[in-house]
Amino acid sequence: MEEFATEEAALPSAPGEAEHPALALANSAVALPGGRAADLLSTPARAEEWLVRRDLAPVGAGLAEVCATQLRSLREQVRSLLASLVAGQPALPAALAAVNDVMTRVPTASLLLWDEKTGPYRAAPHPTTAIVEHALAVIAADAADLLTSPDATRLTSCASPPCNRFLLKHGRRQWCSTRCGDRARAARAYARRTPTD
Repeated sequence: MEEFATEEAALPSAPGEAEHPALALANSAVALPGGRAADLLSTPARAEEWLVRRDLAPVGAGLAEVCATQLRSLREQVRSLLASLVAGQPALPAALAAVNDVMTRVPTASLLLWDEKTGPYRAAPHPTTAIVEHALAVIAADAADLLTSPDATRLTSCASPPCNRFLLKHGRRQWCSTRCGDRARAARAYARRTPTD
């Protein structure tokens, strides 16, 4: 768990992530300088910790690989929708369908079940699955809200290659973090000092 905490701490939140879990999800896979990458959802334990930190799952939920895979899959669909909006392109129908499916998959009530000895009772069919499906639905609904809200006009991608994160612009800020801003400014300064052939 400490490795996860260290990796996440090294990746400061981009503007807008605190308000929009969908933006945080989209930014949970990051391209880093030197061809490196960080995936904050790479294992079930990391995916669970990511959800716990955002109050979308309780500690000890017991996520399985299938749950982490669902979260990573939703991440790719949300990233696709955000990228489409930023590029001014139509969204992929598969991404829209995936987000809508996640939002409508969660039952609004627990099921009626029957125990031979104690009789009828209500419960989710599988508690961990219900936790993950609820978290996915919250994130998908947030993605829909973000894409249709006034915040959508502030959505952009980080202007510091190779960073692939999204952010909500505040003023002239074009970067997801101070680190990316410093890297972009250093690259511009280097380009000014280096003669071109």
